[in-house]
Amino acid sequence: MLATAKILVACSGGLDSMVLSSLCHRLGLDHGIAHCNFGLRGEESDGDEAFVRTYAQQLDIPFLCTHFDTADYAKTHQLSIQMAARQLRYDWFKRKAIAHQYEYVLTAHHADDALETFIINLSRGTGIEGLTGIPEINDIYIRPLLPFSRKVIATFAKEHKITWREDSSNSSTKYLRNQIRHEVIPALKKIQPQFLQNFETTQHHLQQSNAVITDMVGQLRETALQSVGKNTMRLDLKVLAPYTQPKDILYVMLKAYGFTAWDDIEGLLTAQSGKQVFSKTHRILKDRECLFIDLLSTSTILERTYTIPDGEQMVMLPDGVLKFETVSERGMANATTIYVDKSELKYPLTVRKKKEGDYLYPIGMKGKKKLSKYFKDEKLSLIAKENVWLLCARDAIVWVVAYRADDRFKVTPKTKQILKITFHHEV
Repeated sequence: MLATAKILVACSGGLDSMVLSSLCHRLGLDHGIAHCNFGLRGEESDGDEAFVRTYAQQLDIPFLCTHFDTADYAKTHQLSIQMAARQLRYDWFKRKAIAHQYEYVLTAHHADDALETFIINLSRGTGIEGLTGIPEINDIYIRPLLPFSRKVIATFAKEHKITWREDSSNSSTKYLRNQIRHEVIPALKKIQPQFLQNFETTQHHLQQSNAVITDMVGQLRETALQSVGKNTMRLDLKVLAPYTQPKDILYVMLKAYGFTAWDDIEGLLTAQSGKQVFSKTHRILKDRECLFIDLLSTSTILERTYTIPDGEQMVMLPDGVLKFETVSERGMANATTIYVDKSELKYPLTVRKKKEGDYLYPIGMKGKKKLSKYFKDEKLSLIAKENVWLLCARDAIVWVVAYRADDRFKVTPKTKQILKITFHHEV
């Protein structure tokens, strides 16, 4: 895979990344080097940059470099320094890989890094996925040194006279990872000399177990989730009833949509209708015995209002198109087509979502009815209520779009100008 690919090697100048860079050069791979200067160690950071730059120039390897104000980024985004540095570098790697047409980005993570990550996740509380370790391949990122320990890598570097820079911050125990590296892991290895090898075996078993769970739940997701719109899925919770651990299955099923807060997901099973949970990309809405999962881009359009001046012939909505046409006679009305007396309309018209206090005079029925009562009588789900558009003249509802027209604007024998309005839903 890598033999014929164009690859970018992330190189800090430390032991691991210099060994990785040297291996790529020795194997004759088509590669460039990417270095991030995080500006956290003053002259030492600049020295690392100069070291890697010189190495690349001596071997005539393409060199990419960037500088970050990591401390400012961490403060602005309320992140730890290490998390800020991680976000910055991976975002930059991805951009540069695309800009310079690199197929893969190689990083120098090794077996000891995987063990440290395992212990960090274990200490914070995690599910099985958090214990399966750093993936060897993840999107464009490849970690070819994962099978090797730090000790093996250091021995290789000395045998092949590979030079590197020591990062002084690696010796500081103010960072959690360094505490684990310098205090916890040595103690574990002292108790059990084969601890790293045994850990790798255990992690392999965890990865296999996780793969089985993921496949099983993935198959269930395909049959249990039903599309109810362009960007909305419905999950009938009754499909989880036969399982002894429904909350665990639900958690794994919803991780695909970015939901990782265990307590919130577990609470959905017993929550009242109207309960909402948000991920970065999706929203879950509980409605009786169902969950509706929709894109945030869908659920955040609720406050949008569209203004329609007199003479407008078409209005694009997120889920369909409204068309306006003056006709000479009234045709057959249905759920998606209505006819109104244009002289009764007060322009500009608006299209909006429901709000508190809305009411209408449903055509074909006597009297006034609150919109909330109309929705209840129609047995609309919570998600369906949110997706309904209202065509209004000033603040009076002309049409509950695709449901019911208002009697106040109906065509009568006295009507002189008939306006035909249609809605074409886009699924």
